[in-house]
Amino acid sequence: MGPALEWRPIMTDERQDDGVEEPSLGLDLGMAPATPASPAATQPPAAYRVLARKYRPSSFEDLIGQEAMVRTLSNAFELNRIHQAYLLTGVRGVGKTTTARILARAFNYERPARDGQPAVTRPTIHMPELGAHCQAIIESRHIDVIEMDAASHTGVDDVREIIENARFRPVMARTKVYIIDEVHMLSKNAFNALLKTLEEPPEHVKFLFATTEIEKVPITVRSRCQRFDLRRIEPDVLINHLAGICAKESVAIERDALALIARAAEGSVRDALSILDQAIAHGSGGGAISAMDLRDMLGVADRTRIIDLFEGVMKGDAAAALGILREQYDMGADPAHVLTGLAEFVHFVTKLKLAPSERPDGSVSPEEGARGAAFAAALSIQVLTRAWQLLTKGLQDMRDAPRPLAAADMVLVRLAYAADLPTPDEVLRKLKDAPQGGADGGPYRQATSSGGGGGASAMAVARTMSVAASAPAPQHRPTAQASAQPQARVELARFEDLVALAHANRDIQLKTALERDVKLVRFERGAIEFSLAPGASPQLAQTLMRRLQEWTGIRWMVAVSREEGAATLKEQADARAEEKMTGLRALPLVRKALETFPGAQIVAIRGPEAEPEPVTAAIAPETADGGDEIGYADQIYTEDDL
Repeated sequence: MGPALEWRPIMTDERQDDGVEEPSLGLDLGMAPATPASPAATQPPAAYRVLARKYRPSSFEDLIGQEAMVRTLSNAFELNRIHQAYLLTGVRGVGKTTTARILARAFNYERPARDGQPAVTRPTIHMPELGAHCQAIIESRHIDVIEMDAASHTGVDDVREIIENARFRPVMARTKVYIIDEVHMLSKNAFNALLKTLEEPPEHVKFLFATTEIEKVPITVRSRCQRFDLRRIEPDVLINHLAGICAKESVAIERDALALIARAAEGSVRDALSILDQAIAHGSGGGAISAMDLRDMLGVADRTRIIDLFEGVMKGDAAAALGILREQYDMGADPAHVLTGLAEFVHFVTKLKLAPSERPDGSVSPEEGARGAAFAAALSIQVLTRAWQLLTKGLQDMRDAPRPLAAADMVLVRLAYAADLPTPDEVLRKLKDAPQGGADGGPYRQATSSGGGGGASAMAVARTMSVAASAPAPQHRPTAQASAQPQARVELARFEDLVALAHANRDIQLKTALERDVKLVRFERGAIEFSLAPGASPQLAQTLMRRLQEWTGIRWMVAVSREEGAATLKEQADARAEEKMTGLRALPLVRKALETFPGAQIVAIRGPEAEPEPVTAAIAPETADGGDEIGYADQIYTEDDL
């Protein structure tokens, strides 16, 4: 007969959840007792919490970069002037939802009296330790603090549920708090349904709204809330915050790497912590995380090489600039990021030029500050603003370019060739002082002889003069042999000759634009300066310059001026016609005709100006709608008829 079966406890299992040890029954079949397993071997590893959640602020003391808001709320709580609804706005990751949860905790902070400290029974932002409801609010599981994502609850039914529940008093806490994230995504009907409750809520209800697009929130909602604009976090504040977290996490990282993270985060704490999480994983091979590791991970260019690139294009050295761009591209940098970094450095140098006493933020290295100051002293504002315009236009072109590297190359070529182009005021001054005459277009060549490595096109000069956003790729200057070939030249002595030339070449659109939209400031051989009438095409200067070179055989400089200019040809013609019409109405015959036929109008003048008799004017009755009638009257009246 086999051995008897016996049930008896052979091991215990520690429950990590609640700390209670419960016996576990095992079946003893005469074998040796099993060896108890260690608790560490039986429990799964704890789930990893990302840094953005692990270091989420739980009080106003932990909130960084929002001192103005904290001061306002602190005073409001001290004076017991707590508003019924708050609207928190700002870019992503600056702490809108976090601030809402801290406010919910402050509304319901309760703590019993202990250790000689009095009990806390009223709202306060001073929360040195967790209160009765704090942990549940922080973990978003409190029954009286309702969080709703408006992105997934956009309808009026969701808001109606809030309105119905708001009538009931809170179950556990002092105040019932509704936190609505991304509130701008509520529908129009949902906003309208919320208005009355938002304006006159029950005394036990508070509303906290968070949004990244404040302009989409109706003004009727905004007027019922106390609004706080959460600012982007300054780079030096963000760097120090990241350094403190790295110290707590025992992560070695260079400060230059933290500066790269702060620059990439653009003032968002959540973005910065997400990038830091990624950087820790990327540089887990041992040793401190370097700036080079961050550049490889983010695909950004070396900041020092960006400054070298700026120096190359400002010197007009296109070959060196293209080489630096290719080097950074081969190292993994995105061409768009390279041009963005170049534009940021142009902005930095411009700020140093205009405000040299302003202290750079923490993301700027000492070398960058020193070299930027040197560039600011050497370059003019006109050159820097022109470089900014070319870069911003080039970045727009890159979005549609099939080959981003090629598009970035062309942007650098434009920058290099436009670096030493004369500024608009210099060109005008040289043209004014230059001797007139000569068959080779002397004024233009003298004004641009130093431009862009010897070949800036007339189009580039015209766009510079009109302060346009970009300049096209430069053309090479014609060789001496090509310029020596005879060309048919058309001499234009005055602006009216130009209009006649456009008519002779059957360019009716340009002729009409010249008569209607051009307010002439200055006209001379090889150069035209004018201002544009309202509604004129901004491309008129470029079109006119191309046509003039085709028709006259020389290059003309066409400049759009900020001066008022003379009246347009059409305005002058209208003034002359009105003057003639006024004189005609004063004639006795015409005056008598107008008196005889009330409502009649003069629609046209016929016959030689010197001999208006016997046929003086064609008179037509007023149209039914009171407007002018175009054409001639069927009947022409003479003095004998009247």
